[in-house]
Amino acid sequence: MAGHVYPDHPRVGVGAIVIQGDKVLLIRRGAPPGEGLWAPPGGGVALGETLEAAAEREVREETGLTINVGKAVYSFDLIERDNAGRVRFHYVIVDFTAEVLSGTLSAGDDAEDARWFTAGELDTIPVSKYTRTLLAAIGFAGGASPS
Repeated sequence: MAGHVYPDHPRVGVGAIVIQGDKVLLIRRGAPPGEGLWAPPGGGVALGETLEAAAEREVREETGLTINVGKAVYSFDLIERDNAGRVRFHYVIVDFTAEVLSGTLSAGDDAEDARWFTAGELDTIPVSKYTRTLLAAIGFAGGASPS
């Protein structure tokens, strides 16, 4: 989602919540907003692209995995302001459930790393407040821990 600093309107983004057994797939973001934090794979929606197609593309680019997108389960505004109060980023993000169809997990694109985490491991890594809220909302244990 980098490249949309100080936008003139909100941008649309997507995320994919991929859970296998007792683990959730997260990427360490390599660019703002959220640089260095662990979050679900996702990114911006291209002109003419559906939300579902964007989620599939972003997961493939960031993790090397091909997914099947399920239903939309969470949406939120990510608004980040600078010290002067100007809007630095504004995304309206829709998160979908998803399942892995194929591929080998490896970080790519703007993801510095990609891994599977149990709920207990979330307390040992820097996770975005949005990710914690989202995981709690869908019932993934450990999602409500403070950031």
